[in-house]
Amino acid sequence: MVQHLTKEDFLKKVFNYEENQDWKYEGDKPCIIDFYADWCQPCKIVSPILDELSEEYAGKVDFYKIDTEVEQELAAIFGIRSIPSILFVPMNDRPQMAVGALPKETLKQAITEVLGIEAA
Repeated sequence: MVQHLTKEDFLKKVFNYEENQDWKYEGDKPCIIDFYADWCQPCKIVSPILDELSEEYAGKVDFYKIDTEVEQELAAIFGIRSIPSILFVPMNDRPQMAVGALPKETLKQAITEVLGIEAA
């Protein structure tokens, strides 16, 4: 299941940028964060794909969504200029951003390559 994140949730579950200057992931498994907006047509294409992936990778990868209209501070911190932007957050490495409505196979490839999680 894809969970919506507020700034408060983000600070607890992903990265507390108010306390840490250097990247320190707070989660217990890799995650994927979808930066989106309700009016964005490509975002509406990606959303059901992420829902499917969240079921396929349940227990292996956490899936989050951040509404860039509501959480403008989070969007600004990550320099979001176009949406959808999808952030892949591995356990022990720097996060990597992908921009655009990517097909499911491309997202699965990124999960394997960036997060180190084998295909479900």
